[in-house]
Amino acid sequence: MANTYDICIRGAGIVGRTLALLLARERLRVALVAPAGSATVNASGHGDVRAYALNAASRAVLESLRCWPPEVSATPVLRMDVQGDDGGSVRFDASEQGSAALTWIVDVPALEGQLADAVRFQPLIEVMDVPAEAALTVVCEGKSSRTRAEFGVDFNVKPYGQHAIATRLSTERPHGQTAWQWFSKGEILAFLPLGGPQGNSVAVVWSVPHERVPDLLAANPEDFALMLENASHHTLGRLTLLGERASWPLQLARAAHWVGPGWALAGDAAHTVHPLSGQGLNLGLADVAALSQVLQAREDWRSPGDLKLLRRYERARQADVLSTGLATDGLQQLFSLAGGPAQALRNWGMSSFDRSGLLKGWVARRAMGTPSGI
Repeated sequence: MANTYDICIRGAGIVGRTLALLLARERLRVALVAPAGSATVNASGHGDVRAYALNAASRAVLESLRCWPPEVSATPVLRMDVQGDDGGSVRFDASEQGSAALTWIVDVPALEGQLADAVRFQPLIEVMDVPAEAALTVVCEGKSSRTRAEFGVDFNVKPYGQHAIATRLSTERPHGQTAWQWFSKGEILAFLPLGGPQGNSVAVVWSVPHERVPDLLAANPEDFALMLENASHHTLGRLTLLGERASWPLQLARAAHWVGPGWALAGDAAHTVHPLSGQGLNLGLADVAALSQVLQAREDWRSPGDLKLLRRYERARQADVLSTGLATDGLQQLFSLAGGPAQALRNWGMSSFDRSGLLKGWVARRAMGTPSGI
C-alpha cells in the first residue's frame, strides 16, 4: 500500500474499526491508529466483562461488514422488564412490536475479535501506532480523547455523581431471553442476558453513588453476589460471580463542535449518555454509518476533509444524539429524587406509559433502531 491515505482514524475500538471497514469498502485508503498497548483483553476467563445492547440498525451495519457475532455471543432479547421503586413497571415484548428481537446483547470481546479479523484481511486499511497525514482525520478515541483537546474542542460534561459497576454472573435460573432493569433509591441495576437463548448467565451494569463504589468493589465475591440477589429481588435465583468487577464514572457529555476543516469526531469522543437506555454504542455506530454515507455521496471534486461536507454529517447526527441524551438525563434525574411525591409520580408515570399503546410502541421502535421508530 502506498504511504498516502484518504482517512486517518484515531482510535481502534469498535467504532473506529467499523468506520475503517465501511470506508475501505468504498475504496478509500485508511490509516487506523491503534497505539501500542491498546489491545483489548481476550474473552477467555471473562477477563473483559463488557457487553452492549445493539439494536437492529447497528446489527445491519455490522452484518453488512460480515462482522456480526454468532448467536452464542449475540443473545436476542425477547422481553424487557423495567421495575420502578414503588410498584411502577414497564414491560416490552418483541412479539408486540412484530420483531424477532427487541435488541441483542453482544459480548464485546467477541465483537472486537470479528472486527479485528476483518481489518486484518482488508488491504486498504493499515494499522499503525502513530497518526498519519490524511485528507480527513476522524477521532474515535472515546470520552477522554486527547486529539479532541488538541483540536481545541470544548467537551461539555455533566457528571452524575454515579459510577457504573460491571461484571458477569452465572444464574440459578435461565434468563429466558429477558433483560431486566430495577430502579431503587437512586440506583439502577440492569441484568442483560448472555450465552444465547438457553443461557444462564448475565452481564451486570449497576449504577450507584460514587461513595458506594469502594465498598462494592472490595466486597468478597459471595457477599457481592448476595447484594445483587437482593437488589434483583431474587428474580434469577442464586447468583455466582463469573468475572472481575470494572467501574467507571457516569456522565452526560457532548462536544461543542463535531467537525472542523479536515477533522471529525465520532462515538464517545463526540458524546456520552447514561447507560440506562443502552444506547451508547448504538449512537456511535450510527455516527460512523452516517459519516460513511456522507463521504460515499460526496461530489467528485470535494476532498473528504471539506468542511461543508463534514457539516452534513454533523447535522445528520446531532438531533438524534441530543434527543437521546435529554431522554436519558431526564430519567436519571427523575429517579434520583428521593421518595415522597416524586416517587409516587414517577411510578404512576411508568405504569401509565406501560398502558399507553401507540406511544409505548413508538418509543420501543425508536430504541430498536427500526425505520418505523424514526
